[in-house]
Amino acid sequence: MKRHIGAHVSIAGGVQNAPTRATDIGATALGMFTRNQRRWETRDLGAEEAGQFRDGLRTADVAPENVLVHASYLINLGNPDDEKRARSVGALLDEARRVETLGLTLLNFHPGSGLGEITEAQSMDLIATAMVSVLEQTTTAMLVLETTAGQGAHVGYQFEHLARIIRAAEESPRIGVCIDTCHIFSAGYELRTAKGYENTMTQFSDIVGMDRLMGIHLNDSRSEFDSRHDRHESIGIGELGLPALARFVTDVNIPDVPFILETPRPELWAAEIALLTGISKGRIDPESAIAPALELDEKQERDQPG
Repeated sequence: MKRHIGAHVSIAGGVQNAPTRATDIGATALGMFTRNQRRWETRDLGAEEAGQFRDGLRTADVAPENVLVHASYLINLGNPDDEKRARSVGALLDEARRVETLGLTLLNFHPGSGLGEITEAQSMDLIATAMVSVLEQTTTAMLVLETTAGQGAHVGYQFEHLARIIRAAEESPRIGVCIDTCHIFSAGYELRTAKGYENTMTQFSDIVGMDRLMGIHLNDSRSEFDSRHDRHESIGIGELGLPALARFVTDVNIPDVPFILETPRPELWAAEIALLTGISKGRIDPESAIAPALELDEKQERDQPG
């Protein structure tokens, strides 16, 4: 099975450097920011920088549809404060336009939070209204709602939340969903058994629709099942484990979407991508494979003097 697997790489020095960093780790998909995600203010993308990025993608042999851009974590479309929400809407619009400038389509973002000041339903309606506004002012960018762990007052931890937002946003064909494996596990969706995985993905298909799936963040979890905590772990050493994650890359019902690692140790990304690619092609048995994190830690321990 052909799977496009990559990681969320740094854009230090400019977005044009991201494709090279993908090549360095053997990635066939790419996750990235297009701006400093910790600041509201940003500079415009220049034509030269955008052109270099597009050229770099071609050299890296990464198709634009396999690039999953992540919007700033500062954005909160569900904020009950009108002024603060307007700032978030403006930031998401800027992100969408940057995606279009780069010749990409997929813009992933966390739906938002009512901050405990309004109901979840009210927050979801604000999110949908904001999304419609951004879609009306852009042409090709697709807004991709990421599943959340449900930490704090964030919505998106139930598939029903995503379906409601999509309906309220007029069911635009330019709205998709990204499943984060760590998030849905922490939100209470069982993935560790074959039956649990099957039930979870059947629910997703029935409630959201597999045609809405545009990407997968493939992360193990430091947090326990149904903990509602968002804490990523390296592949194969968390609460999920390698067999659970392997189900995603071998599931024939999942369309050809980018699989993006957001695991915490970049030095392991090349090995994690190689492992998952081997599993997807049937060359590696996930039940007997050793997680790259364990292999590296054991090697470092052996290499310690004395």
